[in-house]
Amino acid sequence: MLMPRFGATIRTSMRQCAAMRNMPSMARAAAPLTSALLSKRWNSTEELANPDSADVRRLDRLRNIGISAHIDSGKTTVTERILYYTGRIKEIHEVRGRDNVGATMDWMELEREKGITIQSAATYAQWGDTNLNIIDTPGHVDFTIEVERALRVLDGAVLVLCSVSGVQSQTITVDRQMRRYDVPRISFINKMDRAGANPKRIIEQIRTKLKIPAAALQVPIGAEDAFEGVVDILSNQAIYNRGARGEDIVYGKVPEHLVEAVSEAREELVAMLAEVDDEIGEMFIEDTEPTVEQLHDAVRRATIARKFTPVLMGSAIKDKGIQALLDAVVRYMPKSTEVQNTMLDIKNNEKEVAVVPYSNQPFVGLAFKLEEGKYGQLTYIRVYQGRLEKGQFAYHVKSGKKVKIARLARMHSNSMEDIDSVGAGEICALFGIDCASGDTFTDGSTQYSMSTMFVPDPVISLSLTPKEKNTSNFSKALNRFQKEDPTFRVHIDEESNQTIISGMGELHLDIYVERMRREYNVDCVTGKPQVAFRETASVKATFSYTHKKQTGGAGQFGRVEGYIEPIESGEHADKPQEFVNRVMGGTIPAQYISACQKGFMDGMREGFMVGHPIVGVRMVLEDGAAHSVDSSELAFRLATFYAFSEAFKATKPRILEPIMTVEVSAPIEFQGNVLGTINKRKGIIVDTESQEDYCSVVAEVPLNNMFGYSTELRSGTQGKGEFSMEYKRHAPVYPEVQEELIKEHQKKMAEKK
Repeated sequence: MLMPRFGATIRTSMRQCAAMRNMPSMARAAAPLTSALLSKRWNSTEELANPDSADVRRLDRLRNIGISAHIDSGKTTVTERILYYTGRIKEIHEVRGRDNVGATMDWMELEREKGITIQSAATYAQWGDTNLNIIDTPGHVDFTIEVERALRVLDGAVLVLCSVSGVQSQTITVDRQMRRYDVPRISFINKMDRAGANPKRIIEQIRTKLKIPAAALQVPIGAEDAFEGVVDILSNQAIYNRGARGEDIVYGKVPEHLVEAVSEAREELVAMLAEVDDEIGEMFIEDTEPTVEQLHDAVRRATIARKFTPVLMGSAIKDKGIQALLDAVVRYMPKSTEVQNTMLDIKNNEKEVAVVPYSNQPFVGLAFKLEEGKYGQLTYIRVYQGRLEKGQFAYHVKSGKKVKIARLARMHSNSMEDIDSVGAGEICALFGIDCASGDTFTDGSTQYSMSTMFVPDPVISLSLTPKEKNTSNFSKALNRFQKEDPTFRVHIDEESNQTIISGMGELHLDIYVERMRREYNVDCVTGKPQVAFRETASVKATFSYTHKKQTGGAGQFGRVEGYIEPIESGEHADKPQEFVNRVMGGTIPAQYISACQKGFMDGMREGFMVGHPIVGVRMVLEDGAAHSVDSSELAFRLATFYAFSEAFKATKPRILEPIMTVEVSAPIEFQGNVLGTINKRKGIIVDTESQEDYCSVVAEVPLNNMFGYSTELRSGTQGKGEFSMEYKRHAPVYPEVQEELIKEHQKKMAEKK
C-alpha cells in the first residue's frame, strides 16, 4: 500500500506513463532519446576516441568526487572516515585537533585551531577496485571560492546534511554551485546520533528547499543515542558497524519493528523513481515489481541526469554508515567518460569543442587551485584529455609560454607522492609553474581553452597597514594570496594611499591577516571594515554638455546630448551599466564613440555621493557636435564624463548597501533573544523554524549592521548560538542612513584637504 502523501506524485507518474503507452511506437521510442539529449553533459564519447582497452578499464574504475555541506555538518569527519576505511590512513583523528593531531584534511594550523576547513584539500583513495579522487571543501560562506573551483573540476559530489539542522543557508549555496556546473549528488544525512535527529524531515527539506526529488535508500535502526545502523531498502538487509572503529560490517535480518517502515520506504522510492525514470515509470503503470538490479540502475540513471538524489544516512563520529556511502559513490556517481565537458577553440572564434576524455588524445588540463608549497608554487591540475608526463613540455594557453613539467605529484592533503605520469580524468599537482587559477595547459598541438569558474564579487573591505614599514614580505604575501584566491582583492586607495583588502566576509579577511603574521612574520593593523556600497540612479535625466578649452593652437571641443536612466532592479548583478549609441547622421564621428563610452565608464567608477562605484545606469547618447580641428578622443571622453556627472546628480541618486541572508540557530529558550538581536540590527525576518530543542531563524540584514554580531549572539545565548551569512543583493539604504553616509564622506574629504 503506497503512503497517502505520495498519492499526487504517483498519479502524475501514472498519467505520464499512460500517455507514453498511448503514443505511436516511433514516438515512444523517440521519448527516451529526447530525454537523453536534454542531459547534454552526460554522454559517452568512446566511439569517437577509439581508446586503448586498458585506459577504458582504468576510467571505468575512477570517480572524482567532492564532499560539500554547510559549516559544521561533518564533512571533514566524513572524509577522515573514508580515508580510514579505504586504508589511506592508519588512525582516525578528530576536527579541532582535540587529540593534538587534528583531522588529516585540515592540515593548516589555523584550521585545527578554529575547527573549520579554510582551504579545500585533495586526496585519493581506493575502495575495492575503484580509485577515488576526493576534495574536501570548506562549509563557511567566506571561503565559497574553494567550493566553486572544486565543483568546477569534479564529476560528482556528496552533499552532507546534519540530521537536526538539515538544509541551511550554505547548503542552498552549495546546491546552486552544483547546478551551475551540472554536478550530480548523493545526499548523506550525518549526525544520526545527535539529539533531535529526524531524517524524514531532512528529506522533505531537500525536496522543498533544494527543489530536487529525493528518497531514502536506507531506514535508520534507532536514532539519537539508540542509533545502531541502517537497513538497506534495496537488498532488504540490516547493516551494522562493529569493531573498534566500525571497520567490520555485519549484515543481518531487518528488525521486526522496522519491517513495515522498510516496505513503505521502498514503495516511496519506487514512486519517486517512477517520476524521474522512464523504465521504472513503465513498470509502475504495468504493476510490475522491479528487481533490485533494475532499481540500482534507475537510481544511477536518475542521479547522473541530476533529476534525483539518493539519500543515505549514518554518523561519521560514531563510525557508522560510511562504507555504505562509499558503495553508493562507486555505484551511482558517473565515470569521467560519462561527463560531456566542453572546451573553446581559440583558433576558431572560440567555438565549443567536446572534450574526448581519453589518454590517447592531445593533452588539455585546467589549473584550478594554487598553493605556496615548500618547493615553490603548487598548481593543482585536472587532466581533461590526453596524458601528462614528467619531463614533457606543456603550453600555457593564455601566455603562449612553454613550460617543462619537472615534477608531478599526487596530493594527499599537504603530503604528496611523486608520480611519472597521469592520464585523462585524473587530478594531480605540478611544481614551479607560473600561472593563475583557471588557466588552461595543452601539449601545443591544439589551441583549446577550458571555460573558467564563476568568481563572486567581494562584499567587505578593510584598510591594512604593516606595523613595520619597508617590509618586502607585506607585498609578497598580498601577491601570493591574490594568486591563490580570486575573491581576495587588493588595491591602493588613491586619496588616502592606504592598502585596501577586500573579500567575502570578516572571517575571510581575518584569516588572511593572521596568515600574514604566521607565514610571513608581518604584523598588520586593520582599519574599520568598509562595506561595498554602490550608488544608482532612480529617475531619468537628460544631458547636453559642451566641453570647450582653448590653449593656443589646437584646443579641445566636444558636445554630447542624450539621457541617463536606471536599469530595472534585478539586472544590476548581470548588467551593472549599459552604454547605447543612437547618434544619427555622424554628428559625432564614429571614431569618437568609443571615447564617449570610456568617459561614461570613468564616471561610473566612482560615485558622487560617497565615492563608491555606480551601478544600474544606462547612458543613451543621441546627438552631439564635433569640430574639425579641436575635437579629439580626449575632448569627447571629458565631455561625456562631465555630462554624466551633471546628469547623475539630477537622477535623485540613491545609495545601495549589501543585504545578507543571515541564518541563526540557537536553543529554543533563546529564540526571543535571537529575534531581538536581528530586529535591533534592522533585519527582516524571512522564516523561523522550531526543531524540538533548537530554533532556526532566517533573516535579511544589511551587512553594515552585522559587524560584531557574533559577540552579541554568543553573550545572548550563553555561547550556544551560531550564525552564518551569505550575500543576497544590494538594496537602497534608509533615507536617514543615506544622509549620514554622505555627511561622513564629506567630512572625510574635508579632513584630507
